[in-house]
Amino acid sequence: MNRAELADFLRRARSRLHPSDVGLTAGARRRTPGLRREEVAQLAGMSVDYYTRLEQSRGPRPSRQMLTALARALRLTEDEHDHLFHLAGEEPSRREATGAHVRPGLLLVLDRLHDTPAMVATDCGEVLAQNALSRALSGDVPARPPRGRNMIRRFFLDPAAQELFPPEDRPQRAREQVAGLRAVAASRPADPEPAALVAELRATSAEFARLWDEHEVAVRRAATKRFRHPAIGILELDCEVLVNSDHNQQLVIHTARPGTESYERLQLLRVVGLQNLAPTDP
Repeated sequence: MNRAELADFLRRARSRLHPSDVGLTAGARRRTPGLRREEVAQLAGMSVDYYTRLEQSRGPRPSRQMLTALARALRLTEDEHDHLFHLAGEEPSRREATGAHVRPGLLLVLDRLHDTPAMVATDCGEVLAQNALSRALSGDVPARPPRGRNMIRRFFLDPAAQELFPPEDRPQRAREQVAGLRAVAASRPADPEPAALVAELRATSAEFARLWDEHEVAVRRAATKRFRHPAIGILELDCEVLVNSDHNQQLVIHTARPGTESYERLQLLRVVGLQNLAPTDP
């Protein structure tokens, strides 16, 4: 690990970003250009002290998960993403450098969506990035351990994730999850990722196995979904799915129709939900 080069690279990457580039307000006058350290820490989901030590060449070696979070927070290109890994003494795998790396342009769009929940996910259900309102609605998914970042796995195996939907909506949501995954697996027969996820869920979830054997298939498209928030209540949101040119990453946007109760509740979530979001220790 080259601590000095890593520290210099982080400082320079931070200095070239404006708060508006990452969906933040500039606030009071800034003495120096770029983001503040605490803003980078917030975007990456780490403590300010941990990030400060990295910039001062005295931090511990970051984990691969933390390096990926930093690359997204600093809006690094794929080449810069790989360089960051090399400076930390890690070899970026091809999967991390392409499939799981969110392009800066897509993150820029995500940052501009201030008033509606939005996230970037792979077609296999891996959540790669969320905006603040998405985290307020469904929790900070990228901050979870690796196995906890897949929406499909969590839907069938994590009781806490199942509470996100009203009980009466769960059967339909389950069918949609399975039908969508079947479409992905069939379109990429040589890719081990969807096949491994299917094999795991068939072995660990009787509900998934039963639905998989029914052989329903459906590409994920626009839909209306109901979410259950513990403080706000039920929100009925329209879901739009925008697919990038490689078809392996999706921008998922949830909106509420103006004038509805769900619209008012979404505005309330912006106030009370975002107050509970805070950076976490690495």
